[in-house]
Amino acid sequence: MVSSTPEMLQGGVTREQIVPSRKRIKLPAWLEIAKPRLIPLLLATTLGGMALSEGWPLPSLRLACTLGGGALAAAAAGVLNCIWEQDLDGRMQRTSGRALPSGRLSPTAAFIGAISCTLAAAALLVSGVNCLAAGLSLLGLCSYVLLYTAILKPRTPQNIVIGGVAGAIPPLVGAAAASGHVGLSGWWLFSLVMLWTPAHFWALALLLRDDYRAVGIPMLPVIQGPVVTVRAISRYGWATVLLSGFGVWALPEGGLLYGLLLIPFNARLLQMVHQLGAAPENVDRAKGLFRWSIFYMFGICLLLVVSRLPMAANFDLQAWSLLQQMASSGQFI
Repeated sequence: MVSSTPEMLQGGVTREQIVPSRKRIKLPAWLEIAKPRLIPLLLATTLGGMALSEGWPLPSLRLACTLGGGALAAAAAGVLNCIWEQDLDGRMQRTSGRALPSGRLSPTAAFIGAISCTLAAAALLVSGVNCLAAGLSLLGLCSYVLLYTAILKPRTPQNIVIGGVAGAIPPLVGAAAASGHVGLSGWWLFSLVMLWTPAHFWALALLLRDDYRAVGIPMLPVIQGPVVTVRAISRYGWATVLLSGFGVWALPEGGLLYGLLLIPFNARLLQMVHQLGAAPENVDRAKGLFRWSIFYMFGICLLLVVSRLPMAANFDLQAWSLLQQMASSGQFI
């Protein structure tokens, strides 16, 4: 039975208040353990990796196979994570009502589902895309389950810094699907997601630190406290903003439009990081940064796709032509 009491987090905030969709939608047990709320962002960064490639836009069938295979691999990773952590989840107030610790689904059924999703993902990616995309997708699965969940999470407060590689692999899958190889642009988006992940996750961890402390998980807010955590968030936030600007050159075309549209996204991210830095214990500011960081990464990927539209290429040509005319006429002097 799932507890009817709201899941209380740090500062009296409920999980439903952080992620409102959890309050409105109760998922079936078999779907809940696949962690479907995490999948859309992974697919968005996959699309971002595709948009950075010369192979964009992809044929419809290859695009569908890439996204379908990526979703299945992500679902398998989520299920395996739930299986590995079912005892831990059962001891945490926030997660005790999940499908496995609550007994609504058996570990055997979950494991069969995870293996089925993994095999289906591999078959779809190998047959409909290419072996490199399939291999990278399975590498992301293994990184999440083995590197992050099993090795790093219970041992070091830097778990998300290193373990963030799992969430950064989808752009490489997208690049491989679009062109058959991973170029520098794909690695740029991989690096951007890696830098974005700690600030995003630590904002949430500030809210959940009591739960993590109760079961001995060494998240940074538990080990170092909110002040040190917020300083780390600030460093990674600034690094994310600086690296995001390199998308101007990572894009095959449309980089100038991307750079202009990026400005308000980065300005808002830095504003929220600064506000949290001024009040590290403020629950509302941590919650706001967590929410914005999700929107931020979706926005980056959307900008990459928009920047590959024909109108973006035309905008770039006209803007550069105007700048050259102004430079040659001495208007910059």
